Amino acid sequence: MNDDQHPTGTDDEVAATSPDGPEGLVDSDAAAPAEPEVDDVRRGLPLWQESLLLVGAAVVLAVVLKVLFVQAFYIPSASMEPALVENDRILVQKPSYWFGGEPSRGDVVVFEDPGGWLGADEEVEVTGVRSLLATVGLYPDGGHLVKRVIGVAGDTITCCDDEGRLLLNGEPLDEGDYVAERPEGIQCDGPMISTCNWSAGPVPEGTVFVMGDNRSDSADSSYHVCLVGETDCTDNPYIDTDLVVGKVFSVVWPLSNFGLVSGEDSLSDLPDAD
Repeated sequence: MNDDQHPTGTDDEVAATSPDGPEGLVDSDAAAPAEPEVDDVRRGLPLWQESLLLVGAAVVLAVVLKVLFVQAFYIPSASMEPALVENDRILVQKPSYWFGGEPSRGDVVVFEDPGGWLGADEEVEVTGVRSLLATVGLYPDGGHLVKRVIGVAGDTITCCDDEGRLLLNGEPLDEGDYVAERPEGIQCDGPMISTCNWSAGPVPEGTVFVMGDNRSDSADSSYHVCLVGETDCTDNPYIDTDLVVGKVFSVVWPLSNFGLVSGEDSLSDLPDAD
């Protein structure tokens, strides 16, 4: 090779073998500091910072799930036996009632206390760490009730026929699949009050009429019906649909009771009120 001849290859190749490159030229690509890789940055975080990020992401996800999709509750009384047993932990899904959807007959729903419906055994105060977990949907909170929807807007509910069955728009209800067995001395499926002779409805628009499956131990809509002749009664047996949190779809604890909770087709299939 002659002294006047340049080495073969590109300027970049020359710069890579000579610090100053030919005739003092510097390769800009080789001289610029390398950008740190994302993985390098992540690996550079201390363990405690990574832990905080993971906890923060979990809390945000839990809040989103609670607000939009699923919320946990527990059963504080025997009012929904046999379907739901006292101290069961349940999950409630909310999307069913999005975009104008409303509860249907037979749905098992959780709703906010409209005022004065919770009994002494159902008033549970959640405090301390449990209160924080309840805020983000990781622990069941109080102030709510769970019942089955019996009547929707326009329906009339009457107690009872000669067999002790409720009547919905004049049609007797076959509730043997989900209503608790009547205790001795109870003659009908609407006996939380002192009579088997009452009527409610038509159910106003935007409300529902709800009852517990354990009819002799459930302070539900029937308990708040104003009976004929009660001139000073101010009770309201109907629940605003705006107070309904969602529909119960699963029991998750204890494991011995684990399973899905479905609505009751025998109610939903009944004809609407005229």
